[in-house]
Amino acid sequence: MTELTLFIDGASRGNPGHAGIGIRIEAGGELLTEHCEYIGCTTNNVAEYRALIKGLEIAAQFKANRVIVFSDSELVVRQMNGTYKVKSGGLLPLYQTARMQSRIFDGFQIKHVRREQNREADRLANQGIATKDSADTSKK
Repeated sequence: MTELTLFIDGASRGNPGHAGIGIRIEAGGELLTEHCEYIGCTTNNVAEYRALIKGLEIAAQFKANRVIVFSDSELVVRQMNGTYKVKSGGLLPLYQTARMQSRIFDGFQIKHVRREQNREADRLANQGIATKDSADTSKK
């Protein structure tokens, strides 16, 4: 596997609130895999970083050489590209983990896209939150 394209998103219902992550991974425009997950109660920015980290973990399992990540989180993209400094103590360890993971690839890029261009990852992130909702309903 040479180059993978990742579409990532994190969502939080409330800020902080119940949160989920969504990842869509493609190669040559073809879908390879999708992942969604409930990640507990946290902020939207933490969810965005957790989506990036999980996406990079999955890309590594596919033995990708190069990764291009698309995210609608301007904060994460600008921090990862060095335009913004990471000032939040809560985000710093996530940023450091993402930076370390990005270095395992021969090539890594992260780019900002508008929310409309990231619909599938958004759907998956919200589906991740819904898995918590459905688990709560089944316990009643």
